[in-house]
Amino acid sequence: MAQHNAFYAQSGGVTAVINASACGVIEACRRHSDRIGKVYAGHNGIIGALTEDLIDVSQESDETIAALRHTPAGAFGSCRYKLKDIETHRAQYERLIEVFKAHDIRYFFYNGGGDSADTCLKVSQLSEKMGYPLTAIHVPKTVDNDLPITDNSPGFGSVAKYIATSTLEASLDIASMSATSTKVFVLEVMGRHAGWIAAAGALAGQGEGDPPHLVIFPEIHFDREAVMARVQESVQEYGYCVIVVSEGARYEDGTFLADSGNTDAFGHRQLGGVAPTLAGMIKQDLGYKYHWAVADYLQRAARHLASRTDVEQAYAVGEKAVELALDGQNAQMPAIKRTSEDPYAWTVEPAPLAEVANQEKFMPREFIREDGFGITEAGRRYLAPLIQGEDFPPFDNGLPRVAKLAKHRVARKLPEFKI
Repeated sequence: MAQHNAFYAQSGGVTAVINASACGVIEACRRHSDRIGKVYAGHNGIIGALTEDLIDVSQESDETIAALRHTPAGAFGSCRYKLKDIETHRAQYERLIEVFKAHDIRYFFYNGGGDSADTCLKVSQLSEKMGYPLTAIHVPKTVDNDLPITDNSPGFGSVAKYIATSTLEASLDIASMSATSTKVFVLEVMGRHAGWIAAAGALAGQGEGDPPHLVIFPEIHFDREAVMARVQESVQEYGYCVIVVSEGARYEDGTFLADSGNTDAFGHRQLGGVAPTLAGMIKQDLGYKYHWAVADYLQRAARHLASRTDVEQAYAVGEKAVELALDGQNAQMPAIKRTSEDPYAWTVEPAPLAEVANQEKFMPREFIREDGFGITEAGRRYLAPLIQGEDFPPFDNGLPRVAKLAKHRVARKLPEFKI
């Protein structure tokens, strides 16, 4: 069969294991060199394709590509750039096809979340209309764990492990000082609409009275009076209170506790500051001394504490993406399917992008305790396998060793394109 080139790009917020997916894609492409020639990567995601700013990944050594598996963040550069509606901004999509045609790219691998799935689907549809033979595969990634169909999203397991570990360790700190110092600790985690990451903090507690004493989910309306009552009860009963709160915590009318009033490039409300907001309420209502922390980038960059399960799944979906493309399965996403609870087992199967794009998966109510402040046993059974196993990176001089790419640029063939 004829040999053609492949294009890979990273999109949206990065994770501790998105580069493991990149590694899976690139190594799989290299194993099929009879059908896939060069592998190009978009510099700074889809923007790299629009501006024809391509990286020739084929010039990177096998050792460098292998090192991506234990390197956090987006090695080729990611972006928050949502392509406009295809009907009103057709030129953007046509530009992508023009770039792909100029560089004989027939395989498109887009590594991201729900918005990326939508872009991948639209590019697939337009290439078909334009008569250009392109196979587009979405490679799933999101720390928010909110992609549909797939049992879980690569990137989530490692964040979950980091947050559960941090909650446990910080709880020991607070407990040791609570008699004479801090009574309340608030940890803010990511999760605009879905409370999966906040739920992972609950894994730190193994029994009655163990912290965290409250988990605050976006799916449960924030009731200040009920929250304060629970905080006071915890301090009185245990001497301290540990809270894990999602950045997307909101009131019954849908207003976020910490809405900055701005939106990001995808049109999402920008959030941040729910921890100090909540801590201020506690100080005002109860008078307790507090500390708060915002996990922010630390939670999604902590490759040193990645879940082995997550690393293996991230690599597997990248590898499967290439298999699907070579099999001619266009507009698909490799999805993780849980095949067994005990022992935990999983496989990767294709899911149509038409059923993935622009859909969000929220915490099921049966995973959240009746009082709304913790997880049920069903929630624990779902979450626990995803944080299992360690996959430590190699260390040099006490610090993790990371991949260092040469990033050789590909010569441009087309006129400049303004975005």
